[in-house]
Amino acid sequence: MIWVAGSIMVLCALVGVGLVIFALPGIWFMTACSAAIALWCPELLTWRAVAVLLVISLVSEVVDFIASAAGVKKLGGSRAGAIGSLVGTIVGAIVGTPVFPVLGTIVGGIVGAGAGAFICERTIAQRTWKDSARSSGGAIMGRAVSIAVKLALAITAAAFVIGALFL
Repeated sequence: MIWVAGSIMVLCALVGVGLVIFALPGIWFMTACSAAIALWCPELLTWRAVAVLLVISLVSEVVDFIASAAGVKKLGGSRAGAIGSLVGTIVGAIVGTPVFPVLGTIVGGIVGAGAGAFICERTIAQRTWKDSARSSGGAIMGRAVSIAVKLALAITAAAFVIGALFL
């Protein structure tokens, strides 16, 4: 039974990393799977390991939530631009996914963050074209950093949970 549970957890960890690539909650998926495995086979995975994954999940969400908005704000954008970057990220990822799965999701989210920030800066905040473009660039950089950090955290979480299975 331990081998079955361990194999399922390894599969969940790998799927979780894949989900992050698609801008889906892969780290949360790993955390939920690890909690289920800890309930099913407590001798295989400890609750301490589940708690570590929970912390990694929370950190990834905080980074994901604030990165684009912080990029906008860092380059002088308004609150409207920051909110636009968050909405644009979601819309861009949704639009980009069917066009070119995986890469379309990533590129769509990045472009969407920039477009959302630009549109909101220009229309709601009534900034100049130049200021709107600057804020848009900040949103693009912030979103790119967010994706890289979240993927790194997903790989870290997967390596941690797979390692925890064997310790």
